[in-house]
Amino acid sequence: MALDSDSYPSGKKRKLPLGIFFMNSRYAFALDELGLEIAQIAFPAALALTADPIASLIDTAFIGQIGPVELAAVGVSIALFNQVSRIAIFPLVSVTTSFVAEEDTIGRVSIEEVEGENVEKGLAIQSEMKELIQHSDSNRTVHQSPSRSADNSNMSKCENGKRHIPSASSALVIGGILGLLQAIFLISGAKPLLNFMGVNSDSPMLNPARQYLTLRSLGAPAVLLSLAMQGVFRGFKDTKTPLYATVAGDVTNIVLDPILIFVFRLGVSGAAIAHVISQYLISLILLWRLIEQVDLLPPSIKDLQFSRFLKNGFLLLARVIAVTFCVTLAASMAAHQGSTSMAAFQVCLQIWLATSLLADGLAVAGQAILASAFARYDYDKAIATASRVLQLGLVLGAFLSIILGFGLQFASRLFTKDINVLHLISIGVPFVAATQPINALAFVFDGVNFGASDFAYSACSMVLVAIVSILCLFILSSAYGFIGIWVALTIYMSLRTFAGFWRIGTGTGPWSFLRS
Repeated sequence: MALDSDSYPSGKKRKLPLGIFFMNSRYAFALDELGLEIAQIAFPAALALTADPIASLIDTAFIGQIGPVELAAVGVSIALFNQVSRIAIFPLVSVTTSFVAEEDTIGRVSIEEVEGENVEKGLAIQSEMKELIQHSDSNRTVHQSPSRSADNSNMSKCENGKRHIPSASSALVIGGILGLLQAIFLISGAKPLLNFMGVNSDSPMLNPARQYLTLRSLGAPAVLLSLAMQGVFRGFKDTKTPLYATVAGDVTNIVLDPILIFVFRLGVSGAAIAHVISQYLISLILLWRLIEQVDLLPPSIKDLQFSRFLKNGFLLLARVIAVTFCVTLAASMAAHQGSTSMAAFQVCLQIWLATSLLADGLAVAGQAILASAFARYDYDKAIATASRVLQLGLVLGAFLSIILGFGLQFASRLFTKDINVLHLISIGVPFVAATQPINALAFVFDGVNFGASDFAYSACSMVLVAIVSILCLFILSSAYGFIGIWVALTIYMSLRTFAGFWRIGTGTGPWSFLRS
């Protein structure tokens, strides 16, 4: 059964904002217009998000054939590169998706209005022509009015197929600048940064780690540009193009790895070069496709919305730092408890975080559709989308909880044979499995908040959540050790989810219309 705007009347159902979470739950899996729209965005987005980690695992397998020192060195370099990249990537992509979706929607509405006016003018002109022919058959010439000429020029812009999206141009400029700054920062500070990560000057890992990090940093501009363009395509509700580009780049990386590492005997340098080439290939494919759809050269510098990007980008930057600090602190506390605790924690954490990629697909779909709905002031569509993606997120989390609860008990032996590590993993498994519904809702709420352009609340609430969670980490880890860390992380994700429930459930901020 298809859902329409009549299913979400603006009357009594909006008096209780909390009801949005349970609204039409029986249609959560309905393949209606909204369900298909979510699926068409979420599935390619989730596949694109999982493609890169899979390629990284294959990349790691090739490097592992060189030797354990090189494998460890590359692992440290990748962790450092990703940590620095994440600080810039997340705010840029999230802000770009929302802004592009808003501008694209507004542009389409304007075109529809112009086309409607043109139809009315065309009917009026036809009527006038008939009257002129009836009164004077000798007058065969009809002069075109200036207004109609202007309409034709507008139509030619529409036929050209290119959209004027200032946020797309702004995102590319900012992404390029951030990529260059990141490359300069990592290349110039490679040795002290690696020392900070625990790779000392007398460590055999230093030279290969520095070599890999320096070469891979040359691809930083391509990484930031490609992700900025992915944000643009997500704003267009097109997640297939980024998927194709990502798969093409990752396949290229996988093919080049053995050739450069073993045939040309470049070692870790070959792995870095293969990765850089793949990133520039992804950027070129996305840029080629984007140029076909968007006029990337704005009429003037004033069209670029740097202030808007920077304002909201800094808000999300604070949010990313808060999120990263909580997880990093948890890992640090596990490391202080010994190598056994750290090994078990690392296995549990990677699985705990990896499953979020599936929920991120729903978050991307929710953000793109909601940003478009809010731009149109289509609150019925906003309510329907928010309730649907949240319900799907809860079901997805429950499914992952069951799979991980049973599967990890047996799959943990794939990661280690150490009895002590396996024992601690078995203690962490219930937390990893049981928190999946909470985690899925937390990530989907991120997409919902970003779709409503509620960046200030997302940042402020996350900072408060981080403060409480950090206190819990210190207290619980010192009192209960390994278990205490996971209890604190459970509290952390629960608070993130509660913050999302609170915003919509109380009908505040962009959701104030729920109380009307």
